[in-house]
Amino acid sequence: MSIKVLVADSKQQLIALACLVAVVIVLSFMSEYFFTANNLFNIGKQASINLIIGLGMTLVIISAGIDLSVGSLLALTISIMAVLNVVHGVDIVIAGSLAIAATVFAGMINGIVIQYGKVPAFITTLGMMGVARGVVLLISRGNPSMSFPEEFLWIADGLVLGIPFPIFLSIVIAILVSLLLKYTRLGRSIYAIGGNEEAARLSGINIAYVRIATYTLSGLCCALGGIIYAARVGAAPPSAGIGYELNAIAAVIIGGTALNGGQGKVSGTVIGALLMAVIANGLNIIEVDPYWQSIVIGAIIVIAVMFSNLRK
Repeated sequence: MSIKVLVADSKQQLIALACLVAVVIVLSFMSEYFFTANNLFNIGKQASINLIIGLGMTLVIISAGIDLSVGSLLALTISIMAVLNVVHGVDIVIAGSLAIAATVFAGMINGIVIQYGKVPAFITTLGMMGVARGVVLLISRGNPSMSFPEEFLWIADGLVLGIPFPIFLSIVIAILVSLLLKYTRLGRSIYAIGGNEEAARLSGINIAYVRIATYTLSGLCCALGGIIYAARVGAAPPSAGIGYELNAIAAVIIGGTALNGGQGKVSGTVIGALLMAVIANGLNIIEVDPYWQSIVIGAIIVIAVMFSNLRK
């Protein structure tokens, strides 16, 4: 990665960070409730699911791919866990583990189809989005399960070192993904195939392994996000995760990751996820119609991509 690209990346992250600070200051004046400890923790919890899914999306986009199935894979995790635990009485730990394994497998299928089927990532993951959502509706029959055990709900409200568990988990995953990108061969290979796949192949990188691993890790992030989602709402609604692909892509692009691959940082995705959570929280506090949130997020994505193109 060139010095020029590094400087451009840092510049976009600083702009995103400045926007985050500005929005926080404005909302603090608009509502005395906004800058309270309880609300800040709520923002952190809201951001945690988008951040975890966004971290998987960061890996995918750096490798010059895209994953439109993340919202449906999140719902797949929740529905499988609910059917196993609530309907068939399987222990919640075993049910959760099997649900995570199934979602990770679905992510791996994405990578295999893209690599060996030569199907564009956009089409492959769009197809997986439909397949996974169909499986969710099939096994749930369109009805939400409402009876997760009380101890499972600790995941949403429990504290670790005084920090809400969803925030703690998202921080841990962010650190692990950052270390993976900076210090492992897999991380360097993800940047390499995103920058120039043919050059990466000629330099001896196993393209198939890297691509399949990338989408598998994205599936794992969806599964972990799904576990937190289920604990937060205490149920398994078949509509869970709708629109989350948009949120994940927005968090990544706002943070400066190039949509055509080869560059991007975890820190940028963290800033992007926090900015979106603050905006959503602020719109709720000042009682703006929730439908405006989708409009605002869509506009932010377009502006972020425009800025990304202009900086080139």
